[in-house]
Amino acid sequence: MTIGTGKLTNGAIGTAQKPTTDIQNALAEAAAGVSLRSVTKKYGAVTAVEHITFDIPAGKYCCLLGPSGCGKTTLLRMIAGHEEISGGDILIADRRVNDLPAAKRNTSMMFQSYALFPHKTIWENVEFGLKMRNVPPAERHTRVGEILEMVGLSHTADRNPTQLSGGQQQRIALCRALVTRPQVLMLDEPLSALDENLRVRMRTELRKIQKQFGLTFIQVTHHVEEAFSLSDQVVVMTHGKVDQIATPEQLFDRPGSQFVAKFMGDNNIFTGKVLNVVKDDILDLIHLEVEGIGNIYSRGYGTSIGSEAACSVRPDLMQVTAHSPDVPVKSSLAANQVVARITAVEMTGYVTRVSLMSEATGQELLYKARTTDWNSNSFHEGQLIVLSWSKDDCVFLPY
Repeated sequence: MTIGTGKLTNGAIGTAQKPTTDIQNALAEAAAGVSLRSVTKKYGAVTAVEHITFDIPAGKYCCLLGPSGCGKTTLLRMIAGHEEISGGDILIADRRVNDLPAAKRNTSMMFQSYALFPHKTIWENVEFGLKMRNVPPAERHTRVGEILEMVGLSHTADRNPTQLSGGQQQRIALCRALVTRPQVLMLDEPLSALDENLRVRMRTELRKIQKQFGLTFIQVTHHVEEAFSLSDQVVVMTHGKVDQIATPEQLFDRPGSQFVAKFMGDNNIFTGKVLNVVKDDILDLIHLEVEGIGNIYSRGYGTSIGSEAACSVRPDLMQVTAHSPDVPVKSSLAANQVVARITAVEMTGYVTRVSLMSEATGQELLYKARTTDWNSNSFHEGQLIVLSWSKDDCVFLPY
């Protein structure tokens, strides 16, 4: 690698490079875990974040997921030091940082708007944080050159941000955040301004960089698919509290509450009363009575007989059969079955979404099938069918 006066003179053009061992080792060694202990934020009488406690292991990708106004961005800003906490403790690498300003926490923030300086060149944008930290010029030159070469944008060093595409601007914002070698990199909805195709490509890029360097990433998002594709750990928030912490696979297979099941999208949720619980070493077998539908069996724990509760089943785990015209729609069916009418069929590509309505209760339901499988049957809009599912695919929701 040759160092010129303003940029790399032999850097790769347009293609991200494998990082050098020096960069990789430096960033991996800097990665730190984050611990939150009863962290609270109040604005007068309003509590935005309430007694949040959890750990993010060093080198993991954590997404704070939830709807607008749930407190996830406030929590991220408190970790970064851009927002004061009202109570509790924040620890980075086991060091309490409550009273440290953002510049002293050895973290970096990548903002939704990227916040690049329009009057500075790409090189100057990436170098800015190093200059603020009084890093010697020779080291600045080396580190900026290496990071630009790593993401395949060394050829843009003399350009201004307005001359780059949205995806290139995002990579430059990422370079500027990484070049200071932070212990934790925080990302505030960095993909929300991108179109769908670019968003998919850039989240792949983010995950690849995070894995290459073993950095600790904390990202705010309200997109479930984004959180699933990026995270080692997902923290689902609602009303300023943590509802569930799990891996993407655990959230997808076993949502822990009605809120999480609904927020994950597409789950069919049935509410009723617990009639019986059969204890099991792993997951109990729980018998619910659902008004208008009958008996539903699900797997879970944390309930008692007589309590109000719910269960959910994913639309891709249901089976569809034709309803016999000889059987009244409100007659007793077997457990985990419901008669429903097809109200709409939407082909979305590989998957076809089938909207239905329960004949007994009017509840809207959803069934999903591979498009090739759906097209091979003779079901049509307006037809009565029977939806059924296994008790082992039905998740009990205690609250």
